[in-house]
Amino acid sequence: MKQQGIFGDGKTIVIVMLFLAGVINYLDRSALSIAAPFIQEDIHLTSTQLGIIFSSFSVGYAIFNFLGGMASDKFGAKLTLFVAMIVWSLFSGAMVLVVGFASLIIVRIVFGMAEGPLSSTINKMVNNWFPADKRASVVGLANSGTPLGGAIAGPIVGYIALAYGWKYSFIAIMILGFIWAIVWFKVVKEKPNKEENVEPMANLEIAAEDINHSRGLSYYLKQPTVLFTAFSFFAYNYILFFFLTWFPSYLVEARGMAVKDMSIVTVIPWILGFLGLALSGIVSDFIYKRFMRKGVLFSRKVVLVTCLFLAAVSIGCAGIVTTTVSAVALVATSVFFLYLTGAIYWAIINDVVESKYVGSVGGFMHFLANTAGIIGPTLTGFLVDKTGTFSAAFLLAGGLAVIASLAVIKFVTPIVHKEIA
Repeated sequence: MKQQGIFGDGKTIVIVMLFLAGVINYLDRSALSIAAPFIQEDIHLTSTQLGIIFSSFSVGYAIFNFLGGMASDKFGAKLTLFVAMIVWSLFSGAMVLVVGFASLIIVRIVFGMAEGPLSSTINKMVNNWFPADKRASVVGLANSGTPLGGAIAGPIVGYIALAYGWKYSFIAIMILGFIWAIVWFKVVKEKPNKEENVEPMANLEIAAEDINHSRGLSYYLKQPTVLFTAFSFFAYNYILFFFLTWFPSYLVEARGMAVKDMSIVTVIPWILGFLGLALSGIVSDFIYKRFMRKGVLFSRKVVLVTCLFLAAVSIGCAGIVTTTVSAVALVATSVFFLYLTGAIYWAIINDVVESKYVGSVGGFMHFLANTAGIIGPTLTGFLVDKTGTFSAAFLLAGGLAVIASLAVIKFVTPIVHKEIA
């Protein structure tokens, strides 16, 4: 088979549209954390209540990570992502209707449900369109739109909130989502016209003699490689949701920063995150080509273990430094290393799972990982209320990621298929 590139033959529009979907996704998701100081004042929320609201998003989100992945296998990634974008945009706009704590929780749960399918549908779309030796690079490029969305959320939402009121920012974001959905439905195809352009069974850690033996979905859901990849992804998400939800409030409350300045400072970690995620799969694919005899999982684990550990150390140290500049620099460093692992979790699933189950298994992994978004923000709010500082929350996030990075070394291994009688 001839060498296939990332771009051309309709692939470019797929990458661009998935990239833009990620931008809109995190612009939507980050809007609440940027507007949180205004919302907290308007609705009179405690830190614990605000933490519960942050976590309520992940209740719906985590469940629909799995269900959305299954939907992408059954109904196709194109339709699944189209419906998801329409619904999450509607409920982004529905923020203007909230009147109190309860209504805000309901809106955020449904909003999270709608955003749940994004990552697994991106992974499924990449699996449909791209050869195995390019998938980690493409997953990284496609998902790099998410931190860019987080980066532009601060200035956009901060400006609109200060100039016109925080509710108008959610209306603007809703309209962007509708425009994307129309373009996606009209210009993107589910699969290439010639399916032979993509290797149908390009899971490089499945032995050749096993390819004809199809395993059921439950077989993959029980594999230690899948479960411990999910655990490392949980640690990744714990840090990410801590940053995504509480970092703006930390800058305002703990560091005394004005909202206008905060909305600009939050851009710095997101920009580094964008660079990290864009490079994530490229670095892994490069290492694989250099050490091909060691297997594709070796290249994934080198990036995952090293960068997750460095992200853990950085976020832990950010909680004990004394200056705002050093805290922001360490958080930015942590986000950079964190996002360098961002494509790896999905690449591992592509490497070890049959193509027809990639959406479902990836969604299951993402579901387990995103329980961190339920636990983390609420636990952070509780720790802040009880201790009066953010230090314990920073250290907890770092410690969890250290444990996860060490677990990957031992438990994330090629799946060995036993002969089916």
